[in-house]
Amino acid sequence: MKIRSGGHDYEGISYWSDTPNFFVLDMFNFRSINVSIEDESVWVQSGAILGEIYYKIAEKSNTYGFPAGVCPTVGAGGHFSGGGYGNMMRKYGLSVDNIVDAQIIDVNGRLLDRKSMGEDLFWAITGGGGASFGVVLSYKLKLVPVPSIVTVFRVRRTFDENFTNLVYRYQQIAAEKLPEELFLRLTLDVVNNTNRATFLAMFLGNAHELISEMNTNFPELGLNQTDCIEMSWIQSVLYWTNFPIGTPNALLNRVPQVSYLKRKSDYLKRPIPTHGLELLFKKMVELQAPMLTFNPYGGKMAEISPSEKPFPHRAGNIAKLQYATNWNENGEEAENRYLNLTRELYNYMTPFVSMAPRQAFLNYRDLDIGVNRNVDLRSSYFEGAVYGVKYFKNNFNRLVKVKTKVDPNNFFRNEQKKVGVVASRGGDVRAEAMVVPAQRGACQRRFTVVVRRMLMRCSLAVRVSLTFYGGFRRNLAEAEDGWLAASSKILTFQFQI
Repeated sequence: MKIRSGGHDYEGISYWSDTPNFFVLDMFNFRSINVSIEDESVWVQSGAILGEIYYKIAEKSNTYGFPAGVCPTVGAGGHFSGGGYGNMMRKYGLSVDNIVDAQIIDVNGRLLDRKSMGEDLFWAITGGGGASFGVVLSYKLKLVPVPSIVTVFRVRRTFDENFTNLVYRYQQIAAEKLPEELFLRLTLDVVNNTNRATFLAMFLGNAHELISEMNTNFPELGLNQTDCIEMSWIQSVLYWTNFPIGTPNALLNRVPQVSYLKRKSDYLKRPIPTHGLELLFKKMVELQAPMLTFNPYGGKMAEISPSEKPFPHRAGNIAKLQYATNWNENGEEAENRYLNLTRELYNYMTPFVSMAPRQAFLNYRDLDIGVNRNVDLRSSYFEGAVYGVKYFKNNFNRLVKVKTKVDPNNFFRNEQKKVGVVASRGGDVRAEAMVVPAQRGACQRRFTVVVRRMLMRCSLAVRVSLTFYGGFRRNLAEAEDGWLAASSKILTFQFQI
């Protein structure tokens, strides 16, 4: 069963499958939105889109908003169940950090609210992907205050404008230095064979305050008063979506703005050094089509525990990266070409992003990082762990326990979902390993492979594939036929090559 809310699904798994035996539960008509300014809340059914939610809030008040996505055609059900983020997350956190209740139909057909479903299931469906656990009908959102005047700007710089130093400085200040009221997104792309950087801002305050903050923390950008536009919060939603400011009805349009696309995600923990940026810019000119967007963290995001919600990516992140490629050409040849360009940029970024595991964002669904074939419970667990730890890190096992409890027969399943724990001595454990040199030096032949234990006890076979820069690849295998002690946490193997 495929559960579809807004239909805005990067990999299409809410309405498509390689397996012909499926049906779609379309939540399109479950789209009511009930705003209560009195108790600062709004009940939203899963089939509503974000644009409709923003429109309804603005009808009632110009001093309340909600921290969710900047694309108005995104469906509420998928967005909220996967975490949900937007340009107010540095002030208020994710969408799920501001959800206080929900309604779900479980595998037994019962209609449950937060109290009757229990805190574990409520936790799981606010960031862990609702379609793995049941059919989420609605969410109750806590409205957040917004000033009557906010300020936005969109400033572009090209390669001949102190480009490398500008991008490097951005990495230093976007999460750590700027106030939490300011969300400053950076998008890198290539126009007319030249690197371009677009700085897009949302500030919960007036232009004078914004100019002061930017002059203090990011004078390298050279922001001018004429770059800044003051407006209401709902007008800023239109501005960020490239809609004309005076057209709020455009938010009610459910038709997506692009034809074909591919998205991937990463997490940036440390600034990319200047020499690394220069090589990245050259690579992007070579590839032409893919864009790379930095969504800054810090602020409220760094204050919330990584276990508070299934979404674990909190403190320690400079930005979430999005790789984005859009195209209008029809046909499989064009599709493969643009997909491969996106993957090539993603692979090129490997040295600069999180590792062990290389983390990913569930709402940027990406089948490249793992697919669940749903053959049986045992293999489904191990296949699910491959991508599950990338999306959820240490929260993955808690999600598995909730799944085991509420849907033990795995009725709710798709190409990427959680599956229950299987107690077994057999089977392969797949994990992304951290490979580190045994000693420092420019050319190393010995590597230590560290594999984090995933089950309490298991028989382990470790298969290692090392990819060296320059394209050389070497496959190695090592078997360890042992019954692991329950206290064992880390297994270490050394290879001589």
